[in-house]
Amino acid sequence: MGNTRTEFLPGTLDLLVLRTLSLGPSHGWSVAQRIRETSRDTLQVNDGSLYPALQRLERRGLIESEWGTSENNRKAKFYTLTPVGRAELEKESQEWRRFAVAVELVLQMS
Repeated sequence: MGNTRTEFLPGTLDLLVLRTLSLGPSHGWSVAQRIRETSRDTLQVNDGSLYPALQRLERRGLIESEWGTSENNRKAKFYTLTPVGRAELEKESQEWRRFAVAVELVLQMS
């Protein structure tokens, strides 16, 4: 999708990362790729946003990391969702859905 820049609402990137990691352990590049592919190239996460988000989520105890080897045999940090992160994902997913419905109601008003 060309050179489009994605702007995320505050908290949205964290939610997307948590959801992606709920599918299993993953390294940063893989998280960004899965978000891009799943969104049909609409959401593109750059390194300058992704890695600070991963660090922030780890500091909050929502994810944890350990070093391993990627599928192309390179050293990579793999991130895993913690039980606290899973609970936060559920809470934030509900909030996002509530917010999306409210925005849609406003967009449909006549």
